[in-house]
Amino acid sequence: MAVRIGLTGDVMLGRLVDERQSRRPVTAVWGDLLPELDTLDGLFVNLECCLSARGRPWARTDRPFHFRANPDWAVPALRRAGVDCCALANNHVLDFEVEALDDTLDHLDRGEIAHAGAGRDRTEAFEPAIVPVGDLDVAFVSLTDNTPEYAATASAPGTAHVEIDVEDERTRTAVADALSRARKRDHDLLVASLHWGPNMVTEPPDSFRAFARYLVEEGVDVVHGHSAHAFQGVELYRGRPVLYDTGDFVDDYAVNPHLHNDRSFLFELVVAAGGELTELRLRPTEIHEFAVHHASRSAAEWSRRRMRDLSLAFDTTFDRDGESLVLDLDGRA
Repeated sequence: MAVRIGLTGDVMLGRLVDERQSRRPVTAVWGDLLPELDTLDGLFVNLECCLSARGRPWARTDRPFHFRANPDWAVPALRRAGVDCCALANNHVLDFEVEALDDTLDHLDRGEIAHAGAGRDRTEAFEPAIVPVGDLDVAFVSLTDNTPEYAATASAPGTAHVEIDVEDERTRTAVADALSRARKRDHDLLVASLHWGPNMVTEPPDSFRAFARYLVEEGVDVVHGHSAHAFQGVELYRGRPVLYDTGDFVDDYAVNPHLHNDRSFLFELVVAAGGELTELRLRPTEIHEFAVHHASRSAAEWSRRRMRDLSLAFDTTFDRDGESLVLDLDGRA
């Protein structure tokens, strides 16, 4: 039986989102999208904050922003949305130092939400998550090139940090090790989730394209990119979808009037028995009132048009089904 797996960009539950959630129901952060999320068999997100009431803002290096959410509401909200796994390899998971990272790992574990990309040492940070979704087992690897000072070491907690460079020997060794660990644990689908590159960029550089293709050649089935705060185009490489950037899903960020970082999609994969990818569906979303919603008619049209334009650079063309963009993956390998 086919399963439907959702992938999103940044889920930032701190600052004004956290403040607003103290005065509204737990599920309010998902706006009118919750019924849509309920139909999914699995949901994977980039969690762009720590979950803790402890810690002090990182001050070892200059950091202009610090994101932290109250776990008392955030964990129930993630569970209610059906979040199965969080990517933690990003530039905010250590924003409130080691105590808050420890709390984040503990709260997710207690909430039975899988995670990858950060840990109490380098080995743990690079450990893949194996997540059951319907009849499938999904292996999930989370990596970042952001904020090298947050990188885990053999004796210090932090993120699974790599340079996005296929020629870099340390990167190739780290990626090969993470993927090897995933292969040793039986799985049907392998997702590489990458928090890469700078903010407000609409196209991936050639180095990112080379890295994504390298990952597919090494057995990755889906490349799940995020970090730019603006969605980017989709490429099919050897029949495998590369989502260069999935944008922002929920946050409190100032909106760029040209890039519209408040607009993106719920990226939905349809996967047949055995892990065969059959369809990618993009459902337009929009952030307002510190919550994610179905996009308005005009915002949805803007997002569909922009995604089509950006994806043409990769010779990717979408069909239209209602409000969604659809890409047939069946037989494209």
